[in-house]
Amino acid sequence: MVWYTYRMEGLLTHIISKNMATFYAAEGLEIALVNQKGFVSYYFLDGDPDWLRQLGEYRQIFKERLKEGKTLAETERQKEAIVRIEAEYGRYVLLKDQVILHYIEGDRETGVKLHKEMRNRFFTILDLCEAYKGLHREAIEQARDESLLQARNLRLVAGTAILTVLILGLLLAFVLTKQILIPIRSLASEADRHLKPVGAGNEVNILSQRVRGLIKNADHTQAALEKSQETLLQAEKMASVGKLAAGMAHSVRNPLTSVKMRLFSLNRALKLSPTQRDDFEVISEEIRHIDTIVQNFLEFSRPPKLKTQKISPSEIVDLVLQLLQHRLESYNVAATVSRQATLPEIQVDPEQLKEVLINLLENACEAMEGGGAIVIHEEEGFREPYGAAVVIRVSDTGPGIQTPIREKVFQPFFTTREEGTGLGLSIACRIMEGHGGSLELISERGEGTTFIITLPVEET
Repeated sequence: MVWYTYRMEGLLTHIISKNMATFYAAEGLEIALVNQKGFVSYYFLDGDPDWLRQLGEYRQIFKERLKEGKTLAETERQKEAIVRIEAEYGRYVLLKDQVILHYIEGDRETGVKLHKEMRNRFFTILDLCEAYKGLHREAIEQARDESLLQARNLRLVAGTAILTVLILGLLLAFVLTKQILIPIRSLASEADRHLKPVGAGNEVNILSQRVRGLIKNADHTQAALEKSQETLLQAEKMASVGKLAAGMAHSVRNPLTSVKMRLFSLNRALKLSPTQRDDFEVISEEIRHIDTIVQNFLEFSRPPKLKTQKISPSEIVDLVLQLLQHRLESYNVAATVSRQATLPEIQVDPEQLKEVLINLLENACEAMEGGGAIVIHEEEGFREPYGAAVVIRVSDTGPGIQTPIREKVFQPFFTTREEGTGLGLSIACRIMEGHGGSLELISERGEGTTFIITLPVEET
């Protein structure tokens, strides 16, 4: 079949490259002859020598077509036909030149007689060109018949090949069943006896399903093992940090309290110069900062114990804004509350909720270094999976949080500030989870940040 396709390809190439080229050459020869007709008559009518110049151009084109036809002619009949056309055309040109000469000399009567004879020779050459085209047309038809014959032979070979393949296919099916499929069926049944096969009768498919099941189970087991190892390492790390925080809090807090009391006494007793007063305030501020770090470690090392009471979160929001009034003014931040009605009373630890709100407001103030606005929006509604809940949204007009940082803000010890401990948001998140609610973050670069506090209305 491949051999026959090459034969047909060569035949078609021959038709396109040879026969069609010679056919077009014969047609171009005929067109070049027809284009020479009429110029002598035009010259006879108005005597314009430009007609003779154009006639010379078309004669040159005809000679080029004639030369091309000689090159492409293959059979003896084609060569004889092109020779006859050349001979007749030579006599035709000679006679036409005599007619032109008589017209130039003014002997129109003789020129008209020769002109009629010249016209007859023209049609003779035209018939020869048409016959020449017919030879090439016959060659193309012959090549077409040969291609049809080759196609029939190809179909015969294809039919024989199909019959042979069917016989070989039956033999191969017997061998596959005896030597391959029966062992595969046995292997598939032993691979996983508890798995129900899908697509019974297809042993390869069943075995593939069993193997994929084994691989999937192995992947799941590996993933679960890695996750368990990571969880264990994280738990060990958190346990170590908790022990460190508790030990450091107990070891440092007592002497730190004594230092604070001594500083308070010195502040009341000593008369300090302005420079000494600045140094004293810096020392006091740094001591308070250390005390805050110790307090954060102490809170992180043990879960917060809730002391809940029935109170409206709106009261806590108002109290926090009152406490932070001067701090907001120092940061040039305007804080407003968007509230349609006072939130209902729910079971909540007011001190810990106050700590969460203070942490969020202070973070917002520090993010808006040049000043800005904070809006606290309160609403009550239904939220999955809490059901009836109150929602407090704390939104600022700061620069927003980038995506890589946004995914880490609730992780312990992650901070972007030089003096931060990285525990504020982590503790706030744990407080909200202890109330059965959640703390969520929505932020885009350049569009501010919103923290969403969700608290269930009913006690969980």
